Amino acid sequence: MTSAPVTPAEVRILARDRNAVIFAHNYQRAEVQAVADVVGDSLELARRAASVWAEVIVLAGVRFMAESAAILAPGKTVLLPRVDAGCPMADMITAEQLVVWKAENPGVPVVMYVNSSAEVKALADVCCTSANAVEVVRSLGVPRVLFGPDRNLGRWVAGQLPYVEVSVWDGCCPVHDQVTLETVLETKAAHPGAPVIVHPECRPEVSVEADAVLSTSQMIRWAAKAGESEVIVVTEGGLLTGLAKAVPETRFIGLRPPMLCDDMKITSLTDVRDALRDLSGVVQVPIEIADAARVSLGRMTAIG
Repeated sequence: MTSAPVTPAEVRILARDRNAVIFAHNYQRAEVQAVADVVGDSLELARRAASVWAEVIVLAGVRFMAESAAILAPGKTVLLPRVDAGCPMADMITAEQLVVWKAENPGVPVVMYVNSSAEVKALADVCCTSANAVEVVRSLGVPRVLFGPDRNLGRWVAGQLPYVEVSVWDGCCPVHDQVTLETVLETKAAHPGAPVIVHPECRPEVSVEADAVLSTSQMIRWAAKAGESEVIVVTEGGLLTGLAKAVPETRFIGLRPPMLCDDMKITSLTDVRDALRDLSGVVQVPIEIADAARVSLGRMTAIG
């Protein structure tokens, strides 16, 4: 016999009974975003985790986000509904590799994108998100930084701060990095006059073509103010859900084929229900790593 589908009401009742808050990233499935208490980008979710009232945090996202929540909310129970939800970019740099890179560049501050493991964050001077990366690097007031693991975001930062030498690690988001300039130009030709907003994880030649280069939450705020009839959106397709909800009078156009992250789409409403029901998928970070990573994450959440 096929079991009845999980309902949003069932999930919300469980969250209440567990004294839990549900966080969902902007790239999550629409059904998951719909039951969340907070939907946002990595910076917003990190800030909310640091001040959360609930005993339990359900993080509908990927592992590095759940790790960050566990680091910033010590004493809380953090659940990752799908423990196999990872991030290919985060896997592109290890703590061992970062130790070597730092040794090769003594005294140069390390700025690490939040899309990284807890072990890597623990070795960084400061973390950043796509929303505040430029401000984080600017705040250091130094002539050179090591930036990882996303080369595209690092190069975007370098373009905004030409007086800072940004040495980038050779990592990327496969979903954003695969977008070509030709695809963007074809979409623009099909929708003449529509502005293009691009995530800074895209290649430099794609970002240059944009009317605005923005994080996901910044895209929503930008669209709400712009008042455009059509907007071309160059980021993971899950954001179209939040954009349509926030600005229903605007038509948001994604690329074809759609930009989809398998890891962000793996979490279902059933997974969220099961995590709450069973308190499964607990994410814990060793205390010595958490203590060191909390410093770099705390510096991140205080900026921009």
